[in-house]
Amino acid sequence: MPAIISISEVIPPYQVNQDQASAFARELFSDSFKDIERLLKAFQNGQIENRHFVQGLEWFKESHTFEEKNNAYIESAVTLGREAIVTCLKNDRFLKSQISFEDIDAIFFISTTGLSTPSIDARIINLLPFNPHIKRIPIWGLGCAGGAAGLSRAFEYCSAFPKAKVLVLSVELCSLTFQRNDLSKSNLIGTSLFADGIACALIIGDEVRKEKYSNKSAVPFIVATQSTLMPNSLDVMGWDIRNQGLFVVFSRDIPHIIKAWLKPNVVGFLTEQQLELGQINHFIAHPGGKKVLDAYITSLGIPASMNETSLEVLKNNGNMSSATVLYVLKRFMEKDIPKGDLGLATALGPGFSSELLLMRWQ
Repeated sequence: MPAIISISEVIPPYQVNQDQASAFARELFSDSFKDIERLLKAFQNGQIENRHFVQGLEWFKESHTFEEKNNAYIESAVTLGREAIVTCLKNDRFLKSQISFEDIDAIFFISTTGLSTPSIDARIINLLPFNPHIKRIPIWGLGCAGGAAGLSRAFEYCSAFPKAKVLVLSVELCSLTFQRNDLSKSNLIGTSLFADGIACALIIGDEVRKEKYSNKSAVPFIVATQSTLMPNSLDVMGWDIRNQGLFVVFSRDIPHIIKAWLKPNVVGFLTEQQLELGQINHFIAHPGGKKVLDAYITSLGIPASMNETSLEVLKNNGNMSSATVLYVLKRFMEKDIPKGDLGLATALGPGFSSELLLMRWQ
């Protein structure tokens, strides 16, 4: 089974607390919503305390063209994505010694918040001494499900090529998609929730000696994965792409959809592995928002304590789209989890879709 042996995150330079974000939204939206004070309660009810952006709040008070925002995306994605890769390959918290760039066989680049051709991974590879024959697999459009999907695709790659070392790099700069002239409630809720995040994970195949590289007595091995697409659900979440850029589509029904749809999906996946939900020790959930975390508890019947790590990430970072589940996984990997423990990673995204990964620490 392929294993995840190192993981990193990069915190963008501008920290904004939720009081500052709420005041910004009041200034921007007060003339558009008669019930603005009621709507602004979303900023506190979501239990987010801090978020991080690649630009300061003053930048968002000005109008920017799609071109300007996308150029800012490319610049920051290359700079911060490069930093995440370097940190992942040199992370002495997880690795006995740094792994050389030349040893990496493939890189999966995950993002949904900006456009670039050549893709961001190609731009980063030009800055670091990777093997010129490295495989590049840029994946765009999976939104919040993208981080888990990237791990799943890396699992499949390393299963096919057991000597491989593979990177999954997620760069989501949600703030740069902000539309100051979008007066929809979806945009207001998005303003209360989304943030910027960058993370990178290193996955190795079966024939790579884990004990040669890993500092940890036990690391998460990926046992199985499952991708699921809900039919006729294209309008649940995603982007409405217009001349001005990316406009958020964010259905208020998402928590209700999770409650009805997620448990059969999870139970079916675990049954195929001859497991029951009660055998899962760790729930590595993408925290799409406080209501989404509550829906996990209601749908799956898990104790609230299993969501504590995801809630911590949400409080300190907000929803960073695909990168968020990697932030959660990093916190689990920093713990001394007993050998044999099982973890279930889950993330939901546009489509409407889910990604599930079963992990075993060993």
